[in-house]
Amino acid sequence: MASSSVGMVSLLLVSWMVVPSLAKVYTVGDTPGWTTGVDYSTWTKDKTFKVGDSLVFNYPTSHTVDEVSSSDYSTCTVGNAITTDNSGATTVALKTAGTHYFICGVMGHCANGMKLSVKVESGSSAAPSKSPSSSSSSSPASTDKPSTGTPSTTTTTTKAPDSSSSWSLSPFMAVVTTCLALLVLVIS
Repeated sequence: MASSSVGMVSLLLVSWMVVPSLAKVYTVGDTPGWTTGVDYSTWTKDKTFKVGDSLVFNYPTSHTVDEVSSSDYSTCTVGNAITTDNSGATTVALKTAGTHYFICGVMGHCANGMKLSVKVESGSSAAPSKSPSSSSSSSPASTDKPSTGTPSTTTTTTKAPDSSSSWSLSPFMAVVTTCLALLVLVIS
């Protein structure tokens, strides 16, 4: 009976290791990172973002990562950010389905292409996400904010450029835990 309980605990441990590893961590812009001169709509074209995934923004501290409303994204309106960070390494956990919008809050940077739109899916669809076309016109500040009082993403400032979301587990720890769970299964 005890070996049956140990086996169930081990199976649960292995399952616990597999589920978090399904989340992906995307480094925005890949090697260049979050900067001017990168076409972020092309960068998102072949990617499918899902709830639980994370976006890692790496950038010089002369830039910002601002999550904004759809209309502020379209018009590159700065000053109305839902969340903002300028630490140089920002990880955003994608916690809800829907389209999330990010711009650089430095005047003129968004109009020069430093904007990112990601469609986050909750299901298991394999269709790549599309990004709306960019607009560089300016307009007065918008009041188009999400209907909920809390942001749909969590922004975490990190020091390591290749940091991951809290749902991800390092491959080394996943292997170690899986080996320990299998060892317990064999012993019992």
